[in-house]
Amino acid sequence: MPTPVWDPAQYLRHAGHRARPFTDLLARVPGLPGDRPRIADLGCGPGNVTALLADRWPGAHITGYDNSPEMLAQARPGPTAGGGRLDFARADVRTWTPAEPHDLIVSNATLQWVPGHADRFPDWISALAPGGTLAFQVPGNFDAPSHRLLRDLAGSPPWRDRLAATLRHEDAVHTPADYLRRLTALGCTADVWETTYVHLLTGEDPVLDWVNGTALRPVLTALADDPRAREEFVHAYREALREAYPATGHGTPFPFRRVFAVAHKEA
Repeated sequence: MPTPVWDPAQYLRHAGHRARPFTDLLARVPGLPGDRPRIADLGCGPGNVTALLADRWPGAHITGYDNSPEMLAQARPGPTAGGGRLDFARADVRTWTPAEPHDLIVSNATLQWVPGHADRFPDWISALAPGGTLAFQVPGNFDAPSHRLLRDLAGSPPWRDRLAATLRHEDAVHTPADYLRRLTALGCTADVWETTYVHLLTGEDPVLDWVNGTALRPVLTALADDPRAREEFVHAYREALREAYPATGHGTPFPFRRVFAVAHKEA
């Protein structure tokens, strides 16, 4: 799957809805062992939710990592209110391993883009300080109409040759039970759960606007050199989404399932 080109402004159009799972994840993270915790945020994007880590642990040294220069260009490093530091660096989550022990390694809606991400768990758990935590959340909606319609369209005869290898499938994330099994097998105390949010989106074609910042990016990247084809694909996808997610008088309901995991390493 080619690396998609990200649009931070488009991604942030639904920043409030996208940040809520991260705050729900952090609410289940226990206290960290260090007085000045070392924290890594894998797949930090434009850094808007990374800043929430500094609100929770104002004395921490927090580094957000991402492989998108467009996203990192929007991130804002600097000192934190409690004497800590917030910085950002380019890194590939597929190969990232910390050079020093960390008290918390966290990832928000990123690991679904990383094939074989569960195979990285042993390295990340080993890199935690005693009493440290690995916490992440991933979308669990790959069988939802938004993704299924996108795959069906990309796999149809007009598009198959150009787009067949661009999209993720249901196996992009594991089941909650499998995450639990893998994390407990590494000696952690694990808390794994799932939640379906029903976001009420507003505006014209709001589901298309949402996926335009995430799931649709690989297609837009693959068709970047052919504006006419890109417009034709988006038009067909828009029509399918309108039927799958009809608007109501109060907005467009958009169910979105997410999977969460918090793994605590023994002190």
